[in-house]
Amino acid sequence: MEKLNVLILFGGQSSEHDVSLLSATNFASLVNEEKYNLTKVYITENGEWFLFEGEKSEIKNVKNFTLEKRAFISPDTTSGLVVDDKGQVEYVKIDVVVPMLHGANGEDGTIQGLCALAKIPCVGPDMISSAVCMDKTFTKIMLKHLGIAQADWVTVLKREMKNMDAVIKRVEDKFDYPVFIKPANAGSSVGIGKAHNREDLVSCLENAAQHDVRILVEEFIEGREVECAVIGNDEPFASVLGEIIPAKEFYDYESKYVIDSKLIIPAILSERKADEVRETAKKAFVGLGLSGMSRVDFFVHKVTGNIYINEINTIPGFTNISMYPKLMGESGFEGEKLADKLIELAISKFADIG
Repeated sequence: MEKLNVLILFGGQSSEHDVSLLSATNFASLVNEEKYNLTKVYITENGEWFLFEGEKSEIKNVKNFTLEKRAFISPDTTSGLVVDDKGQVEYVKIDVVVPMLHGANGEDGTIQGLCALAKIPCVGPDMISSAVCMDKTFTKIMLKHLGIAQADWVTVLKREMKNMDAVIKRVEDKFDYPVFIKPANAGSSVGIGKAHNREDLVSCLENAAQHDVRILVEEFIEGREVECAVIGNDEPFASVLGEIIPAKEFYDYESKYVIDSKLIIPAILSERKADEVRETAKKAFVGLGLSGMSRVDFFVHKVTGNIYINEINTIPGFTNISMYPKLMGESGFEGEKLADKLIELAISKFADIG
């Protein structure tokens, strides 16, 4: 049987560049090269694309290599991957793309749109659903339409902050402190802050505005942080649940990747509550038109037990400490089986919409 040609993309122009290298290293380790021809392409922080010919275990150290061969996906449907070796051009057929690109210019529909133009199956959700889920404001609008509980919010535009007094009044008229502040388009809790008072609010808004022109101010929910991994297309499967005990006051970038937070798998919930979380995760996955994979994050209120969706990650972290592969492994999709399934789902989805 002829091997499929799998292209893994990593790096990228986002604040999560270095995490992407770890995710790609871990995902690549799951790819059985007796089944697949694995091609590796590194996107620098400046947006340059290079072929990486080192071992897949060395993806995380790609910055230590001198890369000379340019390599990029052509939107032309007959070209596939274009490899330019000092003017000598080669076209490599690609059967499926694995975008291990977190955050902007990877998780936001841009790469998915390029693959759609090139007519190459792409692991994970499509362009539209990726873009909607990357933008926390649009996600909230869609979840509200679906009738799924979430924290209430106010959207602040960066230009509105020229009149900070009016912004403060709008927030304080709606919420008591504390509140959470998040850039609308930034992954992995980058730019997130928790404001306990007016001075904190101004500081957090100014910090978030460095990452996006639209900022979300959310009500605070005293909740446990519970996560669910989802896999599938039209009939998704929801994993066992995991719970995060943040190493800091909340689960920000540092507590995810720099200092140790505690992961509890399975989350300590009643069977009825766990089923409710999983069903809600699947409802959001289907309602938002997702496919392939996503991680759906929840708050479970510490007093009432009510569940609220916090956010949806369409290219969740795949590092060796990340929740998505851990939850999938505990749910029957361990190691190579997980990579096989995600590749199969991408090809199946493409065949349906072709």
